[in-house]
Amino acid sequence: MRYYFAPMECITGYLFRNAHAKYFTAADKYFSPFISAGKRRMNQREREDILPEHNGSICLVPQILTNCREDFLEIAEELREYGYREVNLNLGCPSRGVAAKGRGSGFLKDREKLEEFLDGIFEKCQIQVSVKTRIGVEEPEEFAQLLELFNRYPIKELVIHPRVQKDYYRKPLHLEWFRMAVQESRIPLCYNGDLFCAEKIRAWRMEFPEVECVMLGRGLVANPELIGEAKGERKVTKEGLLAFHEEVYAGYLDLIGDPKKVLPKMKELWCYWQYLFPDSAQSLADLKQARALPQYEQAVRKLLEGDAGLTLSGERGFRPPNAE
Repeated sequence: MRYYFAPMECITGYLFRNAHAKYFTAADKYFSPFISAGKRRMNQREREDILPEHNGSICLVPQILTNCREDFLEIAEELREYGYREVNLNLGCPSRGVAAKGRGSGFLKDREKLEEFLDGIFEKCQIQVSVKTRIGVEEPEEFAQLLELFNRYPIKELVIHPRVQKDYYRKPLHLEWFRMAVQESRIPLCYNGDLFCAEKIRAWRMEFPEVECVMLGRGLVANPELIGEAKGERKVTKEGLLAFHEEVYAGYLDLIGDPKKVLPKMKELWCYWQYLFPDSAQSLADLKQARALPQYEQAVRKLLEGDAGLTLSGERGFRPPNAE
């Protein structure tokens, strides 16, 4: 079984990825937050994120968000020059702003244009292309024609999130359409969607034993040792979470510098980690209310160095932010 770490904008940058692989069971692949290829070249932040020297020994797959084949090919060629041998096409982002521009899952609406795009990139792209997709825009029945289209191309891997764009992350998964893909796809498949705890991953594996790969996002941020737990090898500890936190925190302070920008980035992580501390409401409230780094650091120490209990409670109370 292979485990991938989903790209999550503003969270899974290179500092986070490297620290995760260092302190927890590493993912087999990490996917970068999408590169928005609007001007046929990466901006400085995007380039810094994918530089090989910033990604250590992890296996990174850069992800590209565009509906312009020339832009895709230009970025893919630059990534090839950096040594990458695979890029991922984002056809899954459900953001209304992205979809309204016909990108991400919004690109699935115009199958004729999508076919022209895929024709162009597979004719000329010199590295392998995998695809992360939703199953449609309005109705899950759209996926029958989409899968037929995908099957025409030498796609390295198809990562399927079985919701349509308008479902965002709130509606139930359409697992029957993923089951159809298992039967009819000519492309190796990877599943993505709502696998937030080890028990659910094991249940999913029993339902789909033919599929050898899952992509984890929000659940893996909330419990960074989720892969180890799914394998039955390791569990998250306060010591591990503290070391992970300290490395990410120090990295942001060094990279960003401005405490006013570092504090909200760290608080965003605690939107996920808070579910490891269900009996520490006051300490979590102190952390969320911190207005300066010293207050924040004190609240973190109380949680991670004090007597606060850490628990693995499956999905009890877990309301994942809509960020995967």
